[in-house]
Amino acid sequence: MTQVKESHQKSETTKQMTLIQAINDAMRLMLEEDDRTVILGEDIGKNGGVFRATEGLQEAFGEERVVDTPLSEAGIIGTSIGLAVNGFRPVAEIQFLGFIYPAYEQIMTHVSRIRMRSMSRFTVPMVIRAPYGAGIRAPEIHSDSTETLFTHMPGIKVVCPSSPYDAKGLLIAAMEDPDPVLVLEPMKNYRSKREEVPVGKYTVEIGKGKLVREGEDVTLISWGAMVSVAEKAAEQAEKKGISCEIIDLRTLYPIDSEMIAESVKKTTRAVIIHEAHHTGGLGNDIISIINDTAFLYLRAPIERITGFDVPVPFFALEEHYLPTPARIVEGIEKVLHF
Repeated sequence: MTQVKESHQKSETTKQMTLIQAINDAMRLMLEEDDRTVILGEDIGKNGGVFRATEGLQEAFGEERVVDTPLSEAGIIGTSIGLAVNGFRPVAEIQFLGFIYPAYEQIMTHVSRIRMRSMSRFTVPMVIRAPYGAGIRAPEIHSDSTETLFTHMPGIKVVCPSSPYDAKGLLIAAMEDPDPVLVLEPMKNYRSKREEVPVGKYTVEIGKGKLVREGEDVTLISWGAMVSVAEKAAEQAEKKGISCEIIDLRTLYPIDSEMIAESVKKTTRAVIIHEAHHTGGLGNDIISIINDTAFLYLRAPIERITGFDVPVPFFALEEHYLPTPARIVEGIEKVLHF
């Protein structure tokens, strides 16, 4: 299996962090290191953001570097574009991914195209942070998982960490990237677990997946909050004598096609898990990758365990919408006994 390159400016000191604390720590480090870094968003200053991702940053770095903006997603992104092409490195927070749609035109028409349009005279070194996904019992439009809207436009990278370690490393890598990066943060994972995270600066390479668990019988491919659900399903399958390999994509564009191909060639079966809607989900692109690179190794059709083709329901029903370990185990058994 391909080894993932991770860059460390070595510090042996680690600290137990949640995912949200790791994100805060990454921004704090970059604000300290680079005067060009500016954070923008709704209620991110005095209030520290709706999830407290920016807590304490305005107090430490001032109102000119951690900027409370009006309630205008198009304005936040448009302002960030102007800052980025003029030498700053803005980090724009969108409170929830479901609120990003007013800014979609700015992202697709300008953020992703300025390098090409200007023949690299201008670049857009900006980051867009957006909490996404269901499972926290939020109101309507707060739980969307529409990542594929952004993975079909070359020019913007899309990353999605599932753990505190990856969240900090990917966010720092995104903030240092010369081109725009959308960082999707699974809200369900914000405070669901802690792990040891280096206190100093390090990066996780954008475009490289992570082998979460080695296995022999079937490959489970997922990202974000669904990685932990896939792990629970793998534990249940193991009790039935089924060995599951788990890949956390970490980057949704560009996808680590090599890691997917190597794993599926080994296990000869694949189950893709995502909470986005079934139709038009990223699972379709992953199936194409497998068909292009490992089709002749497959012993069964690829199975998808996804959300349903309905708007994410109100919180009383959202647990029925999300993939569960039981649904995943059913998919595992289906490909195993084909």
